Amino acid sequence: MIGSDYVLEAHNIYHTTEVDTGGCFNGGGQSALVLKGVHLTVHSGEVMAILGSKGSGKRALLDVIARRSDGSSRGQVLLNGAPLTKSLFQQRCGYVTHACDFIPGLTVSQTLHYTPTILGGYLKSSKVRQVLADLALSQVSHKKVENLNISEKRRLAIGIQLVRDPVMLLLDEPTQGLDPLSAYLLISILSNSAKKTGCGILLSLEKPRSDVFPFLDRALFLCLGGAVYSGGTRAMLEYFHGIGFPCPQLENPLMYYLCLSTVDRRSRDRFLESSQQIEALVERFARETPIPEAPINPIGSGKIPLAYGKPGELKVWGILYLRLLAATFSCGYAGMKALFLRLLALPATMGLLWIFYGQTGDDAHGFFSKGGLIMSVLALSYGVGIWTTIALFPPWRKRFCQEYAEGLYTGATMLIAYNTVSIPFSFISSAVASCVLYPLVLDPSSPDGMTFTYLLVALWTSFMLAEQLCVMFLLVMKSQLNAAIAASYILIICLTLGSGTIRSTKGLPGWLQDNAKGVHTKYASSLLHTVTFLGRKMNCTPANGVVCPAPADFLMERLGRANPQETTDIAASIAFALGLCAFNMILYLLPMPRFVRRKFRE
Repeated sequence: MIGSDYVLEAHNIYHTTEVDTGGCFNGGGQSALVLKGVHLTVHSGEVMAILGSKGSGKRALLDVIARRSDGSSRGQVLLNGAPLTKSLFQQRCGYVTHACDFIPGLTVSQTLHYTPTILGGYLKSSKVRQVLADLALSQVSHKKVENLNISEKRRLAIGIQLVRDPVMLLLDEPTQGLDPLSAYLLISILSNSAKKTGCGILLSLEKPRSDVFPFLDRALFLCLGGAVYSGGTRAMLEYFHGIGFPCPQLENPLMYYLCLSTVDRRSRDRFLESSQQIEALVERFARETPIPEAPINPIGSGKIPLAYGKPGELKVWGILYLRLLAATFSCGYAGMKALFLRLLALPATMGLLWIFYGQTGDDAHGFFSKGGLIMSVLALSYGVGIWTTIALFPPWRKRFCQEYAEGLYTGATMLIAYNTVSIPFSFISSAVASCVLYPLVLDPSSPDGMTFTYLLVALWTSFMLAEQLCVMFLLVMKSQLNAAIAASYILIICLTLGSGTIRSTKGLPGWLQDNAKGVHTKYASSLLHTVTFLGRKMNCTPANGVVCPAPADFLMERLGRANPQETTDIAASIAFALGLCAFNMILYLLPMPRFVRRKFRE
């Protein structure tokens, strides 16, 4: 419950941004003025609708108020007379788009409970129960989010913001894609919530129905960026009647005046005629209802009490960590998929190698087959790492992009929480996979802890490197397939250059031999060569005229060194994997480029 009255004001808003012209490259658009001197006022407990056809500037106005707009803006946006800065909006207001994503595997109640807020314990549980009841979601509180219908998902997206107790809530096309009954239910719920909590609500609508008219306190009609009308819905009827456009008795006033303020594009003559009429309406509204510039309150920020404040990074990390665990161990398809990929995928793929290499002996033929086994182990470790990441990380990336825009946490906090769950799972999975491979590459009758460690490090760091490489690409690539292809290209080059299984290191030009020292594959492959050729006694008896070389000579030819350097290989393999983790955290700390923000908005 909001304890005092709040007023959101926008005065004389002009906004210029790039308009997409259909070019193939980012930045190929042209600058256009999409908002022209727009004014609006919303009080606590009121519902205001921004009405207009597609391209009228509805979303641009919401973005300007939320401080998320690209391009240049002029004018004032005030909350209780104080300039509404980006940080103040993030702390005290909320913004819901119709393209809101959720974490699969979580229930409705868990999704609300694991929303980062400063509340905790009983207070947060009480808030969640209240929001569920207000949004008519109590009956589906234990339902998985992926099983919700579009109306329930839309209300859940609103609930995520209401849990944070905003004083103003912005919604972009909340009824888009809903059937008439669901749209009516949503608008009525929003109106009741606004009256109950005192939250001011500003929403955009493209095709309003007549049954939502009683729930709207104010309306703003936009066309081509200009305001045809802004004010109370009751006064709206009187205003248009006074200027010669009375609404017929059986007409929906919202749609009637929306059509009045929409350009008719059916012919050139109608386009010119409707454009001139709308320009006249915009000029008349600006002339007959002048709104003076609002003075900026120099101490206005002191009038905005932060009801709950902003949670600290440690608390946010804890909430994200619990959210990850809840999604991983959830009952259902999403949870089983996460557990399989995190724990069983790598051992299962390593088990497939028994089909191809289970009968490989220690003779000359088997000696050369071991090189193929090493390449298969490295390639499958990389492949499973890519597969796991593109299957599990994108929903978290999407949710991060939305919560990052709300200022809830940084990318580094998200990655620390993700890696805190991912790294232990990958280590356990690699240990199980090493147990599966051990009898295939080593002598099971004489187990050796050190050689098992070499095998474990090679598998674990290969999996982690592929995972972190995909995480890096998924920062800028929306398509999981494109990220997987980019990571695969890089790792194929590394296998060719540094594994010593596709081409010997000694056969490479000198500059490529030096570059091979800078890839993880060289050191992981060296550990596997040490395990395979030095950790197991090879019989090396000639078979059908095939003679195998001495292991030391073979390693010199393949890797460029005869003696193993296990300590260096272990340290370098781990350093590559953990170093890429640290690099990603730095990368996710940087501000998102504009083309990345645009890519993940929808």
